[in-house]
Amino acid sequence: MAGTGLLAQRTLPGPSWVRGSSPSVLSRLRDAAVVRPGFLSVAEEETLSRELEPELRRRRYEYDHWDAAIHGFRETEKSRWSEASRAILQRVQAVAFGPGQTLLSSVHVLDLEARGYIKPHVDSVKFCGATIAGLSLLSPSVMRLVHTQEPGEWLELLLEPGSLYILRGSARYDFSHEILRDEESFFGERQIPRGRRISVICRSLPEGMGPGESGQPPGAC
Repeated sequence: MAGTGLLAQRTLPGPSWVRGSSPSVLSRLRDAAVVRPGFLSVAEEETLSRELEPELRRRRYEYDHWDAAIHGFRETEKSRWSEASRAILQRVQAVAFGPGQTLLSSVHVLDLEARGYIKPHVDSVKFCGATIAGLSLLSPSVMRLVHTQEPGEWLELLLEPGSLYILRGSARYDFSHEILRDEESFFGERQIPRGRRISVICRSLPEGMGPGESGQPPGAC
């Protein structure tokens, strides 16, 4: 599968952050699976990390998730942010979500230890809307998407610290997605060593859910 055979790779200025099994997959998901490298400055990444660290430190890493999707993680839902962090999240909203989309009021924060990983899963329509957008902090990682009906069709995203990834529509529901464990963390022939990784994930409101209702319980979405 990924990492072997002839691969199609999107041509981008400088290093590429998206690679896939064929040009058709890259074309199909061009706007549905997006990576924005360098979305955060170093100072902005440090701002978010400093704000999250005290709350995360009070929690223990877990190894049994409610839907068995995550291993070696801490997580929380956060709705109150400092002014500086709130400005960052507003930028995420402006870039990733359409004017007609309403966001869940709480932001999902997922802390994976260096040995942690997220197993392949498809997000539930009950808990997340059509779009999710995640900021990656601390460590690079590789996200792999695999078509649920055609496993030979796949896409990989290189998520460097400070990057923003966006998953929409088909990338959410027709493809599973996962964060590779350290021993499998390759982007093509390039090894991407995993360390501790924090993701800050904004989500659109599920269809039919009112703004005052709660969304997904903390999870891999």
